[in-house]
Amino acid sequence: MFDFDLARAFLTRHPADRVFVTVSGAHLYGFHSPDSDYDLRGCHVTPVREFVSMDPPSETLEVMDKSGFPEMDVVTHDVLKFFRLMLKRNGYVLEQVFSPLVVHDCGVLEELRHLARGCMTRHHRYHYRGFAENQWELVVRSPRPTVKGLLYTYRVLLAGIHLLETGMVESNLRVLNERARLAYIDDLIARKVSGNEKDALRPGELERHELEFVRLRDELNAASERSSLPEEPTREAVLGLDDLAVRLRLER
Repeated sequence: MFDFDLARAFLTRHPADRVFVTVSGAHLYGFHSPDSDYDLRGCHVTPVREFVSMDPPSETLEVMDKSGFPEMDVVTHDVLKFFRLMLKRNGYVLEQVFSPLVVHDCGVLEELRHLARGCMTRHHRYHYRGFAENQWELVVRSPRPTVKGLLYTYRVLLAGIHLLETGMVESNLRVLNERARLAYIDDLIARKVSGNEKDALRPGELERHELEFVRLRDELNAASERSSLPEEPTREAVLGLDDLAVRLRLER
């Protein structure tokens, strides 16, 4: 169970003016185990004076605490960087915007979600395919491949296929698998949730999953080809994000 009070207390350590912060990681993906970290992600506003100074602060701020349980971290981007990522077929930031687990919202999240719908394109396949291939490489190159690694790989592939086929963001692997109906996904989730965060794969298991990885990667590419999503973000989304960025900056 995610402790929102604990997460909000941790946010007080974050130094910037937060626009929104949502939950990412295993809690969002539907396969958190008792020892899963709290991964908080979102967007902040750098005050105008600091933004235009000779020594502006970093566009990305991170606060981590590995000393307690659970381990916690929050990562936010300044609105300019975050909105540009939204327009550059970055599925990761879209998942943060649409995360149903909201820790903080200054009052613009619904507006941002509306604009984010206009940022979805058929070219998001490149984000999800690249992300999945990187995750798979981490799995196969590891001296001890884990259930967790496989789940992160499959989640990315199914989330990408879902986005391209439906035009909607869904990050929870349990929900995604209601549509995909892959029995091994339910088995992997059950093993991770009931076991250790880094539960190892069984002998010979990786070879069987390689076939599924290739099949789903091909399905992701095919979903992009038949997708009804546009080639580029809509004009409404581009102009709307520009207007929102200016308003947020000038209000601080």
